Amino acid sequence: MKIIGFAIIVGLLRVLSILPYSWVARFGSGIGGALYLIPSRRKRIVLINLGLCFPLKSANERDILGRDHFRQVIRSYFERGIQWYGSAQSLTKRITIESSIDLSDANAPPTIFMDFHFVGIEVGCLLYSTRQPVAALYSPMSNVRLCELARKQRGRFGAEMVERGSSARKVIALLRAGTPVMLAADLDHGAANSVFVPFFGVPACTLTSVSRLAKVAGARVVPFVTEVLPGFKGYKLTIFEPLIDFPSGNDTTDARRMNAFLEAQILRFPEQYYWVHRRFKHRPAGLPGVY
Repeated sequence: MKIIGFAIIVGLLRVLSILPYSWVARFGSGIGGALYLIPSRRKRIVLINLGLCFPLKSANERDILGRDHFRQVIRSYFERGIQWYGSAQSLTKRITIESSIDLSDANAPPTIFMDFHFVGIEVGCLLYSTRQPVAALYSPMSNVRLCELARKQRGRFGAEMVERGSSARKVIALLRAGTPVMLAADLDHGAANSVFVPFFGVPACTLTSVSRLAKVAGARVVPFVTEVLPGFKGYKLTIFEPLIDFPSGNDTTDARRMNAFLEAQILRFPEQYYWVHRRFKHRPAGLPGVY
């Protein structure tokens, strides 16, 4: 049965990849809006996260934001068909790039591209790999077949996929060899190699891997964000200036800066951040769980 289910998923993604982008986006958005009407664990997580991060918003405002988020996140799953099976040309024509650094600089220093879990994260990474060699860290899924499919399709334009948690030496070697590494450190992966720093005023278990890898490899840290444009017009990939004095030598200071940067981006389009994740899964000693 598992094999049949996997075959159905692959078949659906392939069908979605040949349909007009606006059709797929609108359909996914509609399904997301409908699913929000049904009580679910994910809806509960979204509303808890929004309540913690936006306490000054009314319950109705948070409900509207939660509905808009469900539309965006379910839509992004349907758009995986285009992202995983569409041509490089079809992806390129749907994305606008705004970069504060020279992406063609052959003498660029070792670079960590610091990404964040917005709904457009997938397409931004894929697009960059069509232009330049790159490596990307990923977290394995519980479903082995689906995990292998995601790893293969995410790396189909030449990106080297590195499993999160594998030897840091490999990542450092890639950086020193001149291959940029993409990683997102804005999820709660547990207390190991993490510190508790504020995220919208709430203590959040935040990875220190970005600053530690940057220090060892002598790498610059360049934030980038992919946003979904309104009106079903595609996406915009924004690559920012490298962070100044990062790493600072203090993991807590660096984690605070990372979260502060992320907060500023979330406020631009809050419905596009992955509120479905349990961002506050682990809590400092003495504080009760929230989920």
